[in-house]
Amino acid sequence: MKRIGLYIKHDEEALRKADALEKWLSSKQIEVVRKQAYFPERQCEDATKKHDVAPADLFCVFVLGGDGTFLSASRWIGYHDIPLIGVKFGEIGFLAETAEENLFSAAEMIVSNHFSTEERMRLEVRVIRNGQEIAREDVLNEVVVNKGALARLANIETYIDDHYLTTYKSDGLIVASPTGSTAYSLAAGGPIIHPVVKGIILTPICPFTLTNRAMIVPDTVCIKIKLSAKTTDIMGTFDGQVGVDLDHRDTLIITKSPHPIRLISFPQQNYFDILKTKLRWSGRVT
Repeated sequence: MKRIGLYIKHDEEALRKADALEKWLSSKQIEVVRKQAYFPERQCEDATKKHDVAPADLFCVFVLGGDGTFLSASRWIGYHDIPLIGVKFGEIGFLAETAEENLFSAAEMIVSNHFSTEERMRLEVRVIRNGQEIAREDVLNEVVVNKGALARLANIETYIDDHYLTTYKSDGLIVASPTGSTAYSLAAGGPIIHPVVKGIILTPICPFTLTNRAMIVPDTVCIKIKLSAKTTDIMGTFDGQVGVDLDHRDTLIITKSPHPIRLISFPQQNYFDILKTKLRWSGRVT
């Protein structure tokens, strides 16, 4: 018997659809594990503690909500090899494979094993303070280091494989995966990268030096971030789900995570068609 997870945003329509999907799955003798979406937390949990994670034996997880719900679900499955499928509710989501009106046809294909999966890289971020690890997270989209509303420009020292790159004098710095290239990084002027490209994006937020532009580095590097002593009121946020206050005592170490996630996809879907639709690009084939 298959066990399938339902990860649901705090939304009346999503909850109603989840009820209907649970009833449909139960009629096929499939056990359902339901989970309400996490609310984003300001502070990371203690690095020695583990947050609630999904059962390891789930066949897959339906994520009913938007991109924020999907990012929360990717955190819920932890390091388990459980494929996810995003079901869009409301505004267009980059991480959704299908929309709510197609939910049951998608579910029928999944139950019948008529689907494939694509692997998406996650980033691992560790926060070291005075030689001790105070936080560790895997993120699907991005790590963001940014200043508070009333703070001066942040001075963010950045190293690639222990080689000094530059000190970004800016409102912040985004370190994004290819999946995250169409999220905050894109809004800050970063490039769009196909999800299978093996790279990591560094995108400064409103840099003081205009030649500090977004750059792509190999996914094999280790990125190290430090703050100068005069930098105050800084926070690191991870996929917009959790955060930690940072100061000059802290070092962020960001690498490719050994734990990617798998997204369910259907044969008829094409990445570039989805991209054009979600970015609302105009034009037509002539």
